[in-house]
Amino acid sequence: MSRVQLALRVSDLEGSIAFYSKLFNTEPAKRRPGYANFAVTNPPLKLVLLEGEPDQTTALDHLGVEVPSTDEVDAATRRLADSGLTTLEEQNTECCYALQDKVWVHGPGKEPWEVYTVKADSDQLQKATESACCTPTGAKETAGSGNQASCC
Repeated sequence: MSRVQLALRVSDLEGSIAFYSKLFNTEPAKRRPGYANFAVTNPPLKLVLLEGEPDQTTALDHLGVEVPSTDEVDAATRRLADSGLTTLEEQNTECCYALQDKVWVHGPGKEPWEVYTVKADSDQLQKATESACCTPTGAKETAGSGNQASCC
């Protein structure tokens, strides 16, 4: 099953966890320092909360589509590149306490979108909220230059 991902940078992680638990009537699927995610069944949504700076307004960090397999990430990569979008691929990257394969694209407003699959859980040493969390190392870029901002 595919589902849309919404990643928000929040100033009050615990307050946000309490709010979204009530809003979606579910508890987080994963909690780590500075990080929580919800696997919401209805509507199908992966909600990611990243701890931001104190007293800052909640902001969109990035958007995504979670897919069940690397084959689907590869198919999305081909489709997006064939349609003329700049893609940035990452394979076996540790991000948000998970091992993932993904491809990034940016919308016209520079909003980052990822199509990704989670391959395994990870004990990642860096906090998910650090900017280096998912900086592409050895990522393969196609169809021009792309700037990747974040992860999960």
